[in-house]
Amino acid sequence: MDSLLSRITIDPAVCHGKPCVRGLRYPVEMLLELLSSGMTHDAILGDYEDLEREDLLAVLTFAARLSRTKQLQPVGP
Repeated sequence: MDSLLSRITIDPAVCHGKPCVRGLRYPVEMLLELLSSGMTHDAILGDYEDLEREDLLAVLTFAARLSRTKQLQPVGP
């Protein structure tokens, strides 16, 4: 799992510091949106040829880690 997570990079000089795949300017957020819209791994990999299957698994692993919150705080006034 750690090898998958090492594919996710955060660099203030790339995509405004958003988590991306291997510094390639593919934000985790965008790939999660594609996956949640119903696109298959093969369709995404066909559209973005420099991505690898492990990159998509890394995106899902990263999202799963983010969802492990101990406490949620309400947002707003």
